[in-house]
Amino acid sequence: MRSIWNGAISFGLVSIPIKLVNATESHSISFRQIHLEDGGRVRYRKVCELEDREISGAEIGKGYEDADGTIIPITDEDLAHLPLPTAKTIEIVAFVPTDRIDPLQMDAAYYLAAGGAPAAKPYTLLREALKRSNKVAIAKFALRGRERLGMLRVVGDAITMHGLLWPDEVRAPEGVAPDTRVTVNEKELDLADALMDTLGEVDLEDLHDEYREALEEVIAAKAAGETMPEAPEPARGGKVLDLMAALEKSVREAQESRGEEPAEEAEVRHLRQRKTARAAPKETTGKKSTAAKSTAKKTTARKSTAAKKTTAQKTTAQKSAAEKSTAKKTAAKKTTAKKTTAKKTAKKTASRKRTA
Repeated sequence: MRSIWNGAISFGLVSIPIKLVNATESHSISFRQIHLEDGGRVRYRKVCELEDREISGAEIGKGYEDADGTIIPITDEDLAHLPLPTAKTIEIVAFVPTDRIDPLQMDAAYYLAAGGAPAAKPYTLLREALKRSNKVAIAKFALRGRERLGMLRVVGDAITMHGLLWPDEVRAPEGVAPDTRVTVNEKELDLADALMDTLGEVDLEDLHDEYREALEEVIAAKAAGETMPEAPEPARGGKVLDLMAALEKSVREAQESRGEEPAEEAEVRHLRQRKTARAAPKETTGKKSTAAKSTAKKTTARKSTAAKKTTAQKTTAQKSAAEKSTAKKTAAKKTTAKKTTAKKTAKKTASRKRTA
């Protein structure tokens, strides 16, 4: 690996000569621009505007364009005289716990190689000190024309430096999160946990760039004049009405993919298509679920109210019928009593008349 920067780590009064080496590499497939008519390469040539001719890399330097358009030449010697201690030094300014570093700040990674035999002892001292402290070192350094922030940590037996963005270079996540109020219940969280547990962990070494592999197949087929590979049909899933059904279906599919028996079948309800010409506005799953629950509650309340009214009406009718029946019986008894009394009176009158 070729070094891209030579300098030293400043660790208090300790100076460690090091070489900076790129820790990562890109395996992306790159394309060339071509002329569609004849397939010729399209190249960019560096031309001097004043002389109107192409110039070589040895003739090209740096320059700063002022506000009025004036170009101020800046040479490597000018940059060597920058009034900064970090021009050729990685200056450690603090040691902090790893969780103090926001992953959003992480940038390019570099290996710090010891610069010769004299650097072996202080290099090993810093590495072991970082290991034992479970902390990372925060440092400043200058690279490619500007001062940068870095984080030093141990990877294996090497010290690695991650370039960090300055805090003011990380944008705040304003307007990113949904502004709609959504309530997540405990059962939904339990299903989400179950899905996470079912998917399990993965060995990052097993992951690979499938897009690059597919692109290589296409290039190979076209170069050999063979039939182009067919793209697989995208999976088409039905629209799920609520989040619970989606979670249950996801857990079941994850279990089936791992050869496990699904815990229980999940019923997935699909949205019915409305026949109205006007499209219904889309709502979040949370709103739909809440609306469905509210509708169910209202329906249950209406049914309960109707049942109560019907029962009350039946009870009233029964009471009314009972009262009418009682009234009829009472009236009949009174009439019978009156008739009986009249008969007795008539008999007494007849008896008196005979006696007289």
